[in-house]
Amino acid sequence: MKQTIVTRHKVGNIETWLKGHEDRVKLFAAVVSSFRTFQDTNDPNSVVLVFEDADMEKLGAIINDPKNKSIKDRHTVLEPIILSLQLSL
Repeated sequence: MKQTIVTRHKVGNIETWLKGHEDRVKLFAAVVSSFRTFQDTNDPNSVVLVFEDADMEKLGAIINDPKNKSIKDRHTVLEPIILSLQLSL
């Protein structure tokens, strides 16, 4: 089932992380239709990605795949990466 998924995590260096945007586009293109990027107003090293039409299982597999650790390291991504789903009320 495809849905909107929100992820939140911190980065070691926001400028380095921002330069990696195209890498993230390529990495997630197969499992999401698009994503938007946000920065916390009270913490410049805290970011949020809102993925549209995302496959939760496949997105989680990409995020947790050890093969992608080098990308996370290069982009200064810090764990934990928190994934949130929209509630149907």
